[in-house]
Amino acid sequence: MPLAKPYLDIPGTTIFDAEQSRKGFHLNQFCMSLMKAANRERFKANERAYLDEWPMSEEQKQAVLARDLNRCIALGGNIYFLAKIGATDGKSFQQMAGSMTGMTEDEYRNMMIAGGRSAEGNRKLGEDGDAQPHRQPQGAVGKTK
Repeated sequence: MPLAKPYLDIPGTTIFDAEQSRKGFHLNQFCMSLMKAANRERFKANERAYLDEWPMSEEQKQAVLARDLNRCIALGGNIYFLAKIGATDGKSFQQMAGSMTGMTEDEYRNMMIAGGRSAEGNRKLGEDGDAQPHRQPQGAVGKTK
């Protein structure tokens, strides 16, 4: 019997729970392999060939190749593991976070310095006067304002 997941009502949020962990196991293991310099060099030399050594779904591989971190998260990736891809590419976590929000690094940094995103529109569905809570489709990841 599946566990209740009341957190599915939070727009634009994917919670890394046991189901996500299982879905992203090989994706996250790939990311962790990038902690070794030799693996980073192999990956950078031929990304597709290195990815093909891992039993990830084609969709996961395509998300990595596109550096679509939001899609990687929807497919079971954990941001702390995915950060290894950014580090391999010479990107800071701040640059990665900015790219995930559609902002430049400076825009993202300035937003965070100013106190972060407004909670308006980012609450649990039904809390902003919504008469009817809506379920976000399983695995959906949306950008928030």
